Amino acid sequence: MSHQNFLTLLDLEPETLRGLVRRAIELKKLQQAGTPHETLKHKILAMVFEKSSTRTRMSFEAGMAQLGGHAIFLSPRDTQLGRGETVEDSARVLSRMADVIMIRTFEHEKIERFSAHSRVPVINALTDLYHPCQLLADMQTYFEQRGDISGKTVAWIGDGNNMCHSYINAARQYGFTLNIACPEGYDPEAGILQAAGASALIIRDPLDAARNADLVVTDVWASMGQEEEQAKRERAFADYQVDSRLMQAAAGDALFMHCLPAHRGEEVTAGVIDGPQSVVWDEAENRLHAQKALLEFLLR
Repeated sequence: MSHQNFLTLLDLEPETLRGLVRRAIELKKLQQAGTPHETLKHKILAMVFEKSSTRTRMSFEAGMAQLGGHAIFLSPRDTQLGRGETVEDSARVLSRMADVIMIRTFEHEKIERFSAHSRVPVINALTDLYHPCQLLADMQTYFEQRGDISGKTVAWIGDGNNMCHSYINAARQYGFTLNIACPEGYDPEAGILQAAGASALIIRDPLDAARNADLVVTDVWASMGQEEEQAKRERAFADYQVDSRLMQAAAGDALFMHCLPAHRGEEVTAGVIDGPQSVVWDEAENRLHAQKALLEFLLR
């Protein structure tokens, strides 16, 4: 029996992704109004975590509860994924017991192997290469605040990491232009960038990248697993902090986003993340609603 996976934003058609935004906004209104919406009653989500998380676990677990289903948390201590049992065998077993599986891991290749042997939909809740669920929340947040992002300009300031890769894919799928400001040696993967064509380009100077941008986005300088590079990265990214000067270069009504957790005083100043242009708390909450829309789509 065929099923749809969600490993990157490119797995779904652009109109489907826009439909997820619309449904996420509807689900948010239902939740805020206290209206029951148990569309996934008796469905089971297996949550496989090899990387730690706050927002991912809370949003998926709360989301399944609100939809009338149940989520089972599996930590690295609870599974044999990639250790005593092969990835392929883990997929065969878990997918006979759950209706949908979400995985937060390191190598993207691992989730591709898992999904190839799963009987049920597999969701990428973060790999070293992509973080597509965060982009669903980010797009929902922009649509709520400013309307359609098509034709707009987004500035990515910082590392060419998994979030940057997902923003490159989002530029292709949602129809905006992405200016990427990153120091040399920290570029996004060339193949991912090239596939986006004119939708995404590298502009070394962060002020130039942010000029007249409608949305400014950043992330930590050292992601999980890169802590030993912290001092080296602080030197490399010293000129890539999102501060008031950079936000002033952006459009007057520009928004600021960050997937969190944030390091105030490093990639962003406290004045920006806690300021009036920041929508990071709405963005964090929208992980819940966007993922509920995704779960509904994959299971219904």
